[in-house]
Amino acid sequence: MKQNFSSSSALFKSDDKKKQSKHRVNEEIKAPVLRVVDSNGKLIGIIPRKEALKIAEEQELDLVEIAPNADPPVAKILDYGKFIYEQQKREKQQRKQQQQQQMKEIRFRGRTATHDFNFKTRHARDFIEEGNKVKATVLFRGREITHVDVGKDLLEKFVEALSDIAKVDSPIKFEGKSLSVILVPDKSKMTKNLPKKN
Repeated sequence: MKQNFSSSSALFKSDDKKKQSKHRVNEEIKAPVLRVVDSNGKLIGIIPRKEALKIAEEQELDLVEIAPNADPPVAKILDYGKFIYEQQKREKQQRKQQQQQQMKEIRFRGRTATHDFNFKTRHARDFIEEGNKVKATVLFRGREITHVDVGKDLLEKFVEALSDIAKVDSPIKFEGKSLSVILVPDKSKMTKNLPKKN
């Protein structure tokens, strides 16, 4: 719900609102002429700022400058409180998704011992169960590059060891002097393999 129009300018000049707002609102808008869009996304037209403010006030909504660098600047009539809430909600969701799925890397040598392979594979399993991507890389030194099949077999074994909870996102491929594969969580498999409750 729109705040009292006469006090809205003061309201949005508070420190908290300044931190939240990236837009000029109502009386903060300085451009004399605006391209105005209504609350349904329909273009009203290019009209004087005072007329746009009057339309917004009549609808008990705010006039928000959304494209200040356009010629003329674009403003939209909307509920600014709801607009900020939705914007923050989207940003929070994006941050959550970024935090939820990070790329973790597991590195092997061309000749990796069984206990080392098992240890690193357990780490990869933990990463995948936490919702992360895992990139497994086999590094070759010197003449080891002539035994690419050893590295390929190792990565295929790695993929197979995690096939109950993960799927291949990027298949085994060369990257310089290394082979790599990327796995991502397979939610359908993870759900299927959860222990059944009595």
